[in-house]
Amino acid sequence: MKGSRIILASQSPRRKQLLEWAEIKFEIVVQSTDETYPPHMPVPDVPVHIAREKALAVKQKYESLNHADNIIIAADTVVVFGNTIIGKPKDREDALDILARLSGHKHQVITGVVIVKGEQEIAFADVTDVWFHPLTSEQIAFYVDKYQPYDKAGAYAIQEWIGVVGIKSIQGDFYNVMGLPVSRVVSALEKIM
Repeated sequence: MKGSRIILASQSPRRKQLLEWAEIKFEIVVQSTDETYPPHMPVPDVPVHIAREKALAVKQKYESLNHADNIIIAADTVVVFGNTIIGKPKDREDALDILARLSGHKHQVITGVVIVKGEQEIAFADVTDVWFHPLTSEQIAFYVDKYQPYDKAGAYAIQEWIGVVGIKSIQGDFYNVMGLPVSRVVSALEKIM
């Protein structure tokens, strides 16, 4: 990617890894933002709203330094079961409860992406359907105790043990479930460069 400096507005090690796999040169800059959203916002709009807040916070920081040609990538991932957003678990019991609810059922993983350069913005949400096999309480406890998925929406990471043994199938982008639909991000970067 020529010319502009690319900034990832995320501390997620998975998003960092995915951009590295895509051979994109970038740096990480994070500004803290409020990750709340309006109570009646449609569920698919929520991760885009949060990603936009992250991108604009970093953009604001750099505009004051006259770096308006930076390209800022921000993303937010939510897990949706029924029509309810399942966030990161509060503690062990919450993680066990979340995975017990997802066991044997389909849920959606929605990643909202916002890419900003100056006054240009590309925003989209990518949706992947994920089906879990029925999981035993022993499997769920093993996963939670060994992998401690407390920083992960839906209390799991697809690239860890539970994804290998517990996921029956997915429809959509695997990397979206990891936290970034990287092929769509690369296409969007080519448009905004």
